[in-house]
Amino acid sequence: MAAASTPVVLDQSKTAAGPVPFDFSQPPIIEGFTPLPRPKEEGFKDKFIRKSKENPFVPIGCLGTAGALIYGLRAFSLGKTRQSQLLMRGRIFAQGFTVVAIIVGVFATTLKPKQ
Repeated sequence: MAAASTPVVLDQSKTAAGPVPFDFSQPPIIEGFTPLPRPKEEGFKDKFIRKSKENPFVPIGCLGTAGALIYGLRAFSLGKTRQSQLLMRGRIFAQGFTVVAIIVGVFATTLKPKQ
């Protein structure tokens, strides 16, 4: 029968390279310094909702642009050239609206005081 072996536990502070200066999974401990808490990781959905609440005109402009493009392409495929031309002009207007909304949102964010 094989003899039962006891598991060997190595001390991580003393390795062949010497003592580990600090644990990389934890922030370093510095006397007299308190690190700021890390913000909660924000997923795509949470970030999209937050950004949409901050500047609701950007998603509206994006939806308007996509809607005019899709409807205009459909009208073009059906041979309605006049309607297609008007919808492509509407798409350009919606794109301009979206760009202006982004620029206004950036300026509003820079003027907002930090908390």
